Amino acid sequence: MPATAKNAKSLSAFGDKTSPPTPAELERTLGPAAPAWSELVRQVERAYAPTTERWNFAGAKFGWSLRLQKRDRVVLYLIPQSGRFLVGIVLGAKAVEAAPNAGLPATVLEALAAAPRYAEGTGLRLPVEDESNLPPILKLAALKMAPRHA
Repeated sequence: MPATAKNAKSLSAFGDKTSPPTPAELERTLGPAAPAWSELVRQVERAYAPTTERWNFAGAKFGWSLRLQKRDRVVLYLIPQSGRFLVGIVLGAKAVEAAPNAGLPATVLEALAAAPRYAEGTGLRLPVEDESNLPPILKLAALKMAPRHA
């Protein structure tokens, strides 16, 4: 169920913990951003197969988000909002270090520099309104998923 007065404080448009959104509810809520959501899921599944889509309720403050995972590793978090969605990604130190040389837009690099640091990495959320917003997100995912070397 989309955000209402009862759950309007959720980051996600879906704050009712009883069930994740149905495909129809998701498409209706995303509106013009729905094709970008579908394309991002397709691209991640193609690049990092096999992947798993897993809806997760992270509490009243955050609501429902879709985790795109490769085994036990979350590639991206997709957070539906009205007419758009947010993409969350947590980058390790090596990915953050590589970001300035990855051809990312200045706005993304600035957001990354200002992003909070956690024990698991640097957490970043980027808004997506249409498919033109996807290339930097896919570059960040590639940095995150690059093979780890000792």
